[in-house]
Amino acid sequence: MTEALIGLGLMMALALLRVPIAVSMGVIGFLGVAYLRDWNFAPAFAMVQTKVYETGRNYTLSVVPLFILMGNLVTRAGMSQELFRAAYVFIGHLRGGLAMATVVACAGFGAICGSSIATAATMAKVAYPAMKRLGYSDALSTGAIASGGTLGILIPPSTLMVIYGVMTETSIGKLFAAGVLPGILATFLLCMAVLWITWRDPAAGPRGERSTWGQRLTALKGIWAVAGLFIVVMGGIYGGVFTATEGAGIGAFGALCFAVARRTLTWRTLFDALAESGRTTAMLFTILIGALMFAEFVNYTSMPGDLKHLVTSMNLSPIMVVAAICVIYVLLGTAMEELSMILLTVPVFFPLITHLGFDPIWFGVLIVVVVEIGLISPPVGMNLFVLNALLPQVPTRTIFRGVLPFMLADVVRLAILIAFPVISLYLPSLMK
Repeated sequence: MTEALIGLGLMMALALLRVPIAVSMGVIGFLGVAYLRDWNFAPAFAMVQTKVYETGRNYTLSVVPLFILMGNLVTRAGMSQELFRAAYVFIGHLRGGLAMATVVACAGFGAICGSSIATAATMAKVAYPAMKRLGYSDALSTGAIASGGTLGILIPPSTLMVIYGVMTETSIGKLFAAGVLPGILATFLLCMAVLWITWRDPAAGPRGERSTWGQRLTALKGIWAVAGLFIVVMGGIYGGVFTATEGAGIGAFGALCFAVARRTLTWRTLFDALAESGRTTAMLFTILIGALMFAEFVNYTSMPGDLKHLVTSMNLSPIMVVAAICVIYVLLGTAMEELSMILLTVPVFFPLITHLGFDPIWFGVLIVVVVEIGLISPPVGMNLFVLNALLPQVPTRTIFRGVLPFMLADVVRLAILIAFPVISLYLPSLMK
């Protein structure tokens, strides 16, 4: 285990020196394998060749660029504004209604995007100006956007769940199904956090105008296509009609048709959507290859087995082990990007979790939830960083203060999911 810990320390040191995380993991993985083979570089080069080739030709991973493309096409069709509008006309008249509408819109956008950072960035542009005009406090506004953005990696389709499924050989379709009920629970608890904030300080979230039922029906007409697309894709995967990869292809094609029908797709916007999808995919695959190289090095060491023996010798209860892992993920989330965090730690923790008898699907949901908490944890939670960059007029300390009640709501959600695994496992258990 010593070699793995030294490698992990060196990898973190390189990352702190601003070496790209993909390069850090890849270099340490390569040198680590060479070291374990008495500095014989032939096995290390063979490992690099194998990981690059197998990752590039992995059919299952084709779901990643397809879902990314679907999200980009729908975004350029102006769907984010309409999701926010539809949520607002139903609950905007409540105290803190605009913030709750932001959370609900984030959930809807997450169902077609799959990225936390993209969801937070999009809603910062759409929701913050509206909340500012209505007199919302900056703390509540930024807190709702940052926390709502995390729903993008929980509510399917989730890029993070795809990567976890590939790394652990777990059914991606069942992982998607497992994220539905926890996603609904998350949306509810974040809205409860808004209500608690406005109960303590009514001026933080003034009421908006009450909309008529005619206005509400009109707003719903604007989101029917995306709602239908989500139902077709997830319903098909859940019902066993097609695989997650096939569903991603159907979703991307449906989003293309939707953008064409709305006359928002030009050659320029199509090029931008394809280019953005290509850049994001290349970044994800580069990080994935680097992580797989590092994981190969870790697997060559005795670390997985040593961790099992250590936990067994300490006589810790399985739940205590899970709680400790969750704390580690939250701490890592304050300094690392979500994907890197997963790729770095899953090879270490997953064998331990399966040894303790936990369901890998349930653990996958827990990982995503604790990563969500890490993404809004000061000082360097990635969603906070995104908001700080997009809203420079809002002081950083205000953003930090604004997310604290929502972090508490996420901790409550995590406790509920640990106490009641059936919430995550009920829908997957019904799948064929």
